[in-house]
Amino acid sequence: MESLFGMGEELNMVQMGVRAFMMFIVALLLVRLGGIRILGRKSDVDFVIIIMLGAVLARGIVGASPFMSTVFAGFVMIIVNKVLAQVSTRLPYLENLVKGKPVVLYKNDQIQWDQMDRLGVSRTDLLTSLRLETHSKHLDEVDIALMEPNGRISFTLKSKV
Repeated sequence: MESLFGMGEELNMVQMGVRAFMMFIVALLLVRLGGIRILGRKSDVDFVIIIMLGAVLARGIVGASPFMSTVFAGFVMIIVNKVLAQVSTRLPYLENLVKGKPVVLYKNDQIQWDQMDRLGVSRTDLLTSLRLETHSKHLDEVDIALMEPNGRISFTLKSKV
């Protein structure tokens, strides 16, 4: 029976499979080195690292770049991410630049429409988050609502006297 693929293509498939397996192990080690933060609270920097890491490591799988060069580039990205995270915890202005600041969406019983429009958040989005986060349906129970740097909307409820 004649092979579906030529001999060279079968060899390439095996080689790519081995590279994929090896890169999986490397990616797992890099994510472990980067810490749970990369997979937990995602800031803009975390998303950039995840996207870039995937793109760079994929080049090593398909052979578009030398394997060890892509591993080294991935390692550098993780180290830069860790250094930025450490430094930004000590320098608030850098933390705001790297991770972002919360944005007020609701305060003083008023929806802040300028911020809502700027962030692309609708009233429905705000109310959906209110229900999911506080199990409340009414904004009149909210003191302040913030769009957090990780994209979630947090609520501080008014104190009940």
